[in-house]
Amino acid sequence: MWADIELAVITGLDTRLQDGVRVTDELPDRLETKLPLVWVQAAGGADDRVTDTATVDVHVFAATRAETWDLTELVRTAMHALAATHVPGQKAVIDDVATDQRPALVPYGNPALRRSVATYTVATRERAAP
Repeated sequence: MWADIELAVITGLDTRLQDGVRVTDELPDRLETKLPLVWVQAAGGADDRVTDTATVDVHVFAATRAETWDLTELVRTAMHALAATHVPGQKAVIDDVATDQRPALVPYGNPALRRSVATYTVATRERAAP
């Protein structure tokens, strides 16, 4: 059974980021009132029947450019720290995390917030039964 990659990344990031940072797979209403926020979105991938290789977009939202960049770098470090870990609550292991597209600021159309987007490849496999 393949891991729920969004849930795996959300769980992993949530335990590695500071308190007050919301990590989610859905954007809330009135986003500008819920900052800082990290939005995780599966964007594709493939498998070879052993390894599931998922493409994951990670959007970071904060009130200012500086806050966005600071959180973005924390998220990038946390994403790479997910490699060689077990996914809590799932019978899966994250083997590797690679940056496909480094973080970049992307306009969002709301002057009350700033956004960065990065794309990662997350390789998972089912964990053998103990």
